[in-house]
Amino acid sequence: MKKPVAFKLAGQKIAPGSRHSIKIPAARLYNDTPMDLHAEVFHGTKPGPVLLVCAAIHGDELNGIEICRRLISETEPQELSGTLIVVPVVNVFGFIQQSRYLPDRRDLNRCFPGSERGALGSRLAFLFNETLVQNATHIVDLHTGAIHRSNLPQIRVDTDNAEALEMAHAFNTPVILHSKERDGSLRSVASEMGIPLILYEAGEALRFDYAAIKAGVIGVQNVMKNLKMLKGRRTRKKVKPVVAHRSAWIRNEHDGLVVPQVQLGQTLQKGQVIAQTVNPHGDEMHPLRSPYNGIVIGISNIPVANEGEALFNVAQFDEDVFEEASSSVDVFSEAYDGKPI
Repeated sequence: MKKPVAFKLAGQKIAPGSRHSIKIPAARLYNDTPMDLHAEVFHGTKPGPVLLVCAAIHGDELNGIEICRRLISETEPQELSGTLIVVPVVNVFGFIQQSRYLPDRRDLNRCFPGSERGALGSRLAFLFNETLVQNATHIVDLHTGAIHRSNLPQIRVDTDNAEALEMAHAFNTPVILHSKERDGSLRSVASEMGIPLILYEAGEALRFDYAAIKAGVIGVQNVMKNLKMLKGRRTRKKVKPVVAHRSAWIRNEHDGLVVPQVQLGQTLQKGQVIAQTVNPHGDEMHPLRSPYNGIVIGISNIPVANEGEALFNVAQFDEDVFEEASSSVDVFSEAYDGKPI
Protein backbone atom coordinates (compact mmCIF):
# COMPACT_ATOMS: atom_id res chain seq x y z
CA MET A 1 0.00 0.00 0.00
CA LYS A 2 1.26 3.44 -0.91
CA LYS A 3 2.29 5.68 1.95
CA PRO A 4 -0.23 8.54 2.30
CA VAL A 5 1.07 11.92 1.21
CA ALA A 6 0.05 15.48 2.02
CA PHE A 7 -2.54 17.26 -0.13
CA LYS A 8 -1.51 20.64 -1.50
CA LEU A 9 -3.94 23.52 -1.98
CA ALA A 10 -3.33 27.25 -2.32
CA GLY A 11 0.31 26.85 -1.31
CA GLN A 12 -0.53 24.93 1.86
CA LYS A 13 -0.05 21.27 2.78
CA ILE A 14 -2.72 19.22 4.53
CA ALA A 15 -1.38 16.10 6.25
CA PRO A 16 -3.16 12.75 5.82
CA GLY A 17 -5.95 12.27 8.36
CA SER A 18 -6.30 15.99 9.11
CA ARG A 19 -8.58 18.97 8.53
CA HIS A 20 -7.34 22.39 7.55
CA SER A 21 -9.09 25.74 7.03
CA ILE A 22 -7.74 27.71 4.09
CA LYS A 23 -8.54 31.34 3.42
CA ILE A 24 -7.74 32.43 -0.12
CA PRO A 25 -7.54 36.23 -0.61
CA ALA A 26 -10.17 37.15 -3.21
CA ALA A 27 -10.72 40.93 -3.18
CA ARG A 28 -11.35 43.89 -0.87
CA LEU A 29 -14.40 45.90 0.04
CA TYR A 30 -14.47 49.64 -0.60
CA ASN A 31 -13.29 50.27 2.97
CA ASP A 32 -10.22 48.04 2.39
CA THR A 33 -11.61 45.10 4.35
CA PRO A 34 -10.20 41.87 2.86
CA MET A 35 -12.59 39.27 1.39
CA ASP A 36 -11.50 35.63 1.32
CA LEU A 37 -12.67 32.42 -0.26
CA HIS A 38 -12.86 30.11 2.75
CA ALA A 39 -12.34 26.40 2.10
CA GLU A 40 -12.45 23.54 4.61
CA VAL A 41 -10.19 20.68 3.50
CA PHE A 42 -10.47 17.12 4.86
CA HIS A 43 -7.59 14.95 3.69
CA GLY A 44 -8.07 11.25 4.29
CA THR A 45 -5.65 8.57 5.36
CA LYS A 46 -6.03 6.61 2.12
CA PRO A 47 -5.82 7.72 -1.54
CA GLY A 48 -9.05 8.46 -3.38
CA PRO A 49 -11.02 11.10 -5.29
CA VAL A 50 -10.97 14.82 -4.57
CA LEU A 51 -14.58 15.93 -4.13
CA LEU A 52 -15.36 19.66 -4.19
CA VAL A 53 -18.68 20.63 -2.58
CA CYS A 54 -19.58 24.30 -3.04
CA ALA A 55 -22.56 26.54 -2.37
CA ALA A 56 -23.77 30.13 -2.80
CA ILE A 57 -22.35 30.83 -6.23
CA HIS A 58 -25.56 32.82 -6.09
CA GLY A 59 -25.16 34.69 -2.81
CA ASP A 60 -28.78 34.47 -1.63
CA GLU A 61 -29.06 30.68 -1.93
CA LEU A 62 -28.77 29.68 1.71
CA ASN A 63 -29.77 26.00 1.83
CA GLY A 64 -26.45 24.96 0.32
CA ILE A 65 -24.52 26.92 2.95
CA GLU A 66 -26.29 25.03 5.74
CA ILE A 67 -25.73 21.73 3.92
CA CYS A 68 -22.01 22.54 3.83
CA ARG A 69 -21.97 23.51 7.51
CA ARG A 70 -23.58 20.23 8.54
CA LEU A 71 -21.32 18.26 6.20
CA ILE A 72 -18.27 19.88 7.79
CA SER A 73 -19.46 18.99 11.29
CA GLU A 74 -20.13 15.36 10.34
CA THR A 75 -16.89 14.61 8.45
CA GLU A 76 -13.91 12.93 10.10
CA PRO A 77 -10.74 12.96 7.99
CA GLN A 78 -9.45 9.79 9.69
CA GLU A 79 -12.41 7.90 8.19
CA LEU A 80 -11.93 9.34 4.72
CA SER A 81 -10.36 7.97 1.55
CA GLY A 82 -9.34 10.81 -0.73
CA THR A 83 -9.99 14.48 -0.07
CA LEU A 84 -13.11 16.53 0.60
CA ILE A 85 -13.02 20.29 -0.12
CA VAL A 86 -16.02 22.26 1.17
CA VAL A 87 -16.62 25.90 0.16
CA PRO A 88 -19.86 27.07 1.83
CA VAL A 89 -19.85 30.55 0.24
CA VAL A 90 -18.39 31.14 -3.22
CA ASN A 91 -20.04 34.50 -3.95
CA VAL A 92 -18.92 36.23 -0.76
CA PHE A 93 -20.11 39.63 -2.01
CA GLY A 94 -23.65 38.47 -2.82
CA PHE A 95 -23.90 36.62 0.50
CA ILE A 96 -23.10 39.77 2.50
CA GLN A 97 -25.67 41.76 0.52
CA GLN A 98 -28.27 38.93 0.52
CA SER A 99 -28.19 39.15 -3.25
CA ARG A 100 -27.97 36.60 -6.04
CA TYR A 101 -25.49 38.78 -7.86
CA LEU A 102 -22.16 40.51 -7.47
CA PRO A 103 -22.02 44.25 -6.67
CA ASP A 104 -21.91 45.09 -10.38
CA ARG A 105 -25.07 42.97 -10.95
CA ARG A 106 -23.18 40.25 -12.78
CA ASP A 107 -24.10 36.60 -12.30
CA LEU A 108 -20.98 34.78 -11.05
CA ASN A 109 -22.28 31.57 -12.62
CA ARG A 110 -21.97 33.15 -16.06
CA CYS A 111 -18.36 34.33 -15.54
CA PHE A 112 -16.43 31.04 -15.78
CA PRO A 113 -13.64 30.24 -16.52
CA GLY A 114 -12.92 33.90 -15.74
CA SER A 115 -9.93 36.09 -16.27
CA GLU A 116 -7.16 37.28 -14.00
CA ARG A 117 -7.53 40.81 -15.39
CA GLY A 118 -11.26 40.99 -16.01
CA ALA A 119 -14.15 42.50 -14.05
CA LEU A 120 -14.83 41.47 -10.45
CA GLY A 121 -16.94 38.44 -11.38
CA SER A 122 -14.43 37.27 -13.93
CA ARG A 123 -11.57 37.57 -11.42
CA LEU A 124 -13.47 35.70 -8.71
CA ALA A 125 -14.42 32.94 -11.15
CA PHE A 126 -10.80 32.70 -12.29
CA LEU A 127 -9.55 32.42 -8.72
CA PHE A 128 -12.11 29.76 -7.81
CA ASN A 129 -11.38 27.84 -11.00
CA GLU A 130 -7.59 27.96 -10.77
CA THR A 131 -7.34 27.31 -7.04
CA LEU A 132 -10.17 24.86 -6.34
CA VAL A 133 -11.92 23.47 -9.42
CA GLN A 134 -8.72 22.34 -11.11
CA ASN A 135 -7.73 20.39 -7.99
CA ALA A 136 -10.99 18.40 -7.96
CA THR A 137 -11.87 15.11 -9.59
CA HIS A 138 -15.63 15.40 -8.85
CA ILE A 139 -17.93 18.34 -7.94
CA VAL A 140 -21.29 18.79 -6.22
CA ASP A 141 -22.68 22.31 -6.76
CA LEU A 142 -25.50 23.31 -4.37
CA HIS A 143 -28.29 25.71 -5.41
CA THR A 144 -31.85 26.77 -4.61
CA GLY A 145 -34.60 28.36 -6.62
CA ALA A 146 -34.47 32.10 -7.22
CA ILE A 147 -36.07 34.62 -4.87
CA HIS A 148 -39.83 33.96 -4.52
CA ARG A 149 -39.47 30.62 -6.35
CA SER A 150 -39.25 27.19 -4.71
CA ASN A 151 -37.73 24.09 -6.28
CA LEU A 152 -38.51 20.48 -5.51
CA PRO A 153 -35.26 18.70 -4.52
CA GLN A 154 -33.75 17.58 -7.81
CA ILE A 155 -30.43 16.92 -9.50
CA ARG A 156 -29.60 18.66 -12.77
CA VAL A 157 -27.02 16.91 -14.86
CA ASP A 158 -26.01 16.14 -18.42
CA THR A 159 -27.36 12.60 -18.59
CA ASP A 160 -25.01 11.87 -21.50
CA ASN A 161 -22.14 11.99 -18.98
CA ALA A 162 -22.18 8.48 -17.52
CA GLU A 163 -19.99 9.27 -14.49
CA ALA A 164 -22.01 12.36 -13.55
CA LEU A 165 -25.28 10.44 -14.04
CA GLU A 166 -24.03 7.76 -11.62
CA MET A 167 -23.35 10.50 -9.05
CA ALA A 168 -26.86 11.85 -9.66
CA HIS A 169 -28.47 8.48 -8.97
CA ALA A 170 -26.34 8.04 -5.86
CA PHE A 171 -27.45 11.43 -4.48
CA ASN A 172 -31.01 10.03 -4.37
CA THR A 173 -33.44 12.88 -5.04
CA PRO A 174 -36.85 11.99 -6.52
CA VAL A 175 -36.13 13.71 -9.85
CA ILE A 176 -33.04 13.84 -12.06
CA LEU A 177 -33.44 16.47 -14.76
CA HIS A 178 -31.39 16.32 -17.94
CA SER A 179 -29.77 19.71 -18.39
CA LYS A 180 -27.07 20.83 -20.77
CA GLU A 181 -24.36 23.21 -19.55
CA ARG A 182 -24.82 26.95 -19.97
CA ASP A 183 -21.98 29.07 -21.28
CA GLY A 184 -20.01 30.68 -18.48
CA SER A 185 -21.32 28.34 -15.79
CA LEU A 186 -19.29 26.24 -13.38
CA ARG A 187 -20.82 23.16 -14.99
CA SER A 188 -19.55 24.18 -18.42
CA VAL A 189 -15.97 24.73 -17.28
CA ALA A 190 -15.99 21.48 -15.30
CA SER A 191 -17.27 19.63 -18.36
CA GLU A 192 -14.48 21.08 -20.50
CA MET A 193 -11.94 19.76 -17.98
CA GLY A 194 -13.57 16.33 -17.83
CA ILE A 195 -14.69 16.74 -14.20
CA PRO A 196 -18.10 15.15 -13.53
CA LEU A 197 -20.41 17.63 -11.78
CA ILE A 198 -23.95 17.40 -10.48
CA LEU A 199 -26.08 20.38 -9.46
CA TYR A 200 -28.50 20.02 -6.54
CA GLU A 201 -31.52 22.35 -6.68
CA ALA A 202 -33.85 22.56 -3.69
CA GLY A 203 -35.91 25.20 -1.89
CA GLU A 204 -36.05 28.97 -2.26
CA ALA A 205 -33.50 31.77 -2.03
CA LEU A 206 -33.13 33.49 1.38
CA ARG A 207 -35.02 30.69 3.14
CA PHE A 208 -34.09 27.49 4.96
CA ASP A 209 -35.95 24.39 3.80
CA TYR A 210 -35.13 21.70 6.36
CA ALA A 211 -36.27 18.78 4.23
CA ALA A 212 -34.10 20.01 1.38
CA ILE A 213 -31.15 20.53 3.74
CA LYS A 214 -31.38 17.06 5.28
CA ALA A 215 -31.74 15.47 1.85
CA GLY A 216 -28.74 17.48 0.66
CA VAL A 217 -26.43 16.37 3.47
CA ILE A 218 -27.42 12.72 3.02
CA GLY A 219 -27.14 13.13 -0.76
CA VAL A 220 -23.54 14.37 -0.62
CA GLN A 221 -22.63 11.57 1.78
CA ASN A 222 -24.27 9.07 -0.59
CA VAL A 223 -22.07 10.40 -3.41
CA MET A 224 -19.00 10.03 -1.17
CA LYS A 225 -19.94 6.42 -0.42
CA ASN A 226 -20.49 5.75 -4.11
CA LEU A 227 -17.00 7.15 -4.81
CA LYS A 228 -15.58 4.90 -2.06
CA MET A 229 -14.54 7.94 -0.02
CA LEU A 230 -16.66 6.74 2.92
CA LYS A 231 -17.44 3.22 4.07
CA GLY A 232 -20.96 1.93 4.42
CA ARG A 233 -24.04 1.65 2.28
CA ARG A 234 -25.80 4.61 0.82
CA THR A 235 -28.83 5.96 2.69
CA ARG A 236 -31.57 5.51 0.14
CA LYS A 237 -34.68 6.45 2.14
CA LYS A 238 -36.47 4.14 -0.36
CA VAL A 239 -36.43 6.91 -2.99
CA LYS A 240 -35.85 5.69 -6.54
CA PRO A 241 -34.79 8.64 -8.73
CA VAL A 242 -36.36 8.94 -12.16
CA VAL A 243 -34.93 10.87 -15.10
CA ALA A 244 -36.82 13.65 -16.86
CA HIS A 245 -35.38 14.61 -20.23
CA ARG A 246 -37.23 17.91 -20.51
CA SER A 247 -39.01 20.56 -18.44
CA ALA A 248 -40.90 23.75 -19.17
CA TRP A 249 -42.51 26.66 -17.34
CA ILE A 250 -46.27 27.13 -17.55
CA ARG A 251 -46.98 30.84 -17.84
CA ASN A 252 -49.90 32.94 -16.73
CA GLU A 253 -52.49 33.70 -19.39
CA HIS A 254 -54.16 36.71 -17.73
CA ASP A 255 -53.18 39.56 -15.42
CA GLY A 256 -54.27 39.42 -11.80
CA LEU A 257 -54.18 37.42 -8.57
CA VAL A 258 -53.10 33.79 -8.92
CA VAL A 259 -54.83 31.17 -6.79
CA PRO A 260 -52.82 27.94 -7.24
CA GLN A 261 -54.60 24.60 -7.10
CA VAL A 262 -51.51 22.38 -7.16
CA GLN A 263 -48.43 22.10 -4.96
CA LEU A 264 -44.72 21.47 -5.42
CA GLY A 265 -44.17 17.81 -6.24
CA GLN A 266 -47.73 17.22 -7.41
CA THR A 267 -48.54 15.14 -10.47
CA LEU A 268 -50.29 16.96 -13.31
CA GLN A 269 -52.50 15.61 -16.07
CA LYS A 270 -52.82 17.35 -19.41
CA GLY A 271 -55.79 19.71 -19.31
CA GLN A 272 -55.93 19.80 -15.50
CA VAL A 273 -56.75 23.17 -13.92
CA ILE A 274 -53.65 24.14 -11.96
CA ALA A 275 -54.54 27.72 -10.98
CA GLN A 276 -57.25 30.37 -11.23
CA THR A 277 -56.37 33.93 -12.18
CA VAL A 278 -58.79 36.47 -10.74
CA ASN A 279 -58.98 40.26 -10.61
CA PRO A 280 -58.98 42.05 -7.24
CA HIS A 281 -62.70 42.84 -7.55
CA GLY A 282 -63.60 39.16 -7.87
CA ASP A 283 -65.89 39.39 -10.92
CA GLU A 284 -63.60 37.57 -13.38
CA MET A 285 -61.97 34.15 -13.05
CA HIS A 286 -59.75 32.49 -15.62
CA PRO A 287 -58.63 28.87 -15.23
CA LEU A 288 -55.02 27.99 -16.12
CA ARG A 289 -54.67 24.47 -17.47
CA SER A 290 -51.60 22.28 -17.80
CA PRO A 291 -50.66 21.73 -21.45
CA TYR A 292 -49.00 18.38 -20.65
CA ASN A 293 -48.53 15.59 -18.12
CA GLY A 294 -45.77 16.07 -15.58
CA ILE A 295 -44.68 16.83 -12.03
CA VAL A 296 -44.32 20.32 -10.55
CA ILE A 297 -40.61 20.80 -9.78
CA GLY A 298 -40.66 24.59 -9.43
CA ILE A 299 -43.29 27.09 -8.36
CA SER A 300 -43.66 30.84 -8.04
CA ASN A 301 -44.54 31.97 -4.51
CA ILE A 302 -45.87 35.41 -5.53
CA PRO A 303 -49.68 35.32 -5.83
CA VAL A 304 -49.84 38.18 -8.34
CA ALA A 305 -48.67 37.91 -11.93
CA ASN A 306 -48.95 39.57 -15.29
CA GLU A 307 -49.79 37.72 -18.45
CA GLY A 308 -46.77 35.70 -19.57
CA GLU A 309 -45.10 35.36 -16.16
CA ALA A 310 -43.71 31.92 -15.28
CA LEU A 311 -45.73 30.17 -12.56
CA PHE A 312 -45.05 26.42 -12.58
CA ASN A 313 -41.96 24.55 -13.76
CA VAL A 314 -43.00 21.07 -14.83
CA ALA A 315 -40.77 18.05 -15.47
CA GLN A 316 -42.13 15.87 -18.23
CA PHE A 317 -41.67 12.10 -18.17
CA ASP A 318 -42.23 9.30 -20.60
CA GLU A 319 -45.45 7.44 -19.89
CA ASP A 320 -43.68 4.26 -18.78
CA VAL A 321 -42.02 6.04 -15.82
CA PHE A 322 -44.69 8.63 -15.02
CA GLU A 323 -46.33 6.66 -12.17
CA GLU A 324 -42.88 5.71 -10.88
CA ALA A 325 -41.92 9.41 -10.75
CA SER A 326 -45.04 10.29 -8.79
CA SER A 327 -44.35 7.48 -6.31
CA SER A 328 -40.75 8.65 -5.89
CA VAL A 329 -41.90 12.14 -4.90
CA ASP A 330 -44.40 10.73 -2.40
CA VAL A 331 -41.77 8.51 -0.77
CA PHE A 332 -39.33 11.42 -0.58
CA SER A 333 -41.92 13.64 1.10
CA GLU A 334 -42.59 10.97 3.72
CA ALA A 335 -38.88 10.34 4.33
CA TYR A 336 -37.93 14.00 4.80
CA ASP A 337 -40.54 15.63 7.01
CA GLY A 338 -38.98 19.09 6.92
CA LYS A 339 -38.66 19.47 10.67
CA PRO A 340 -35.50 21.17 12.02
CA ILE A 341 -32.77 18.86 13.31
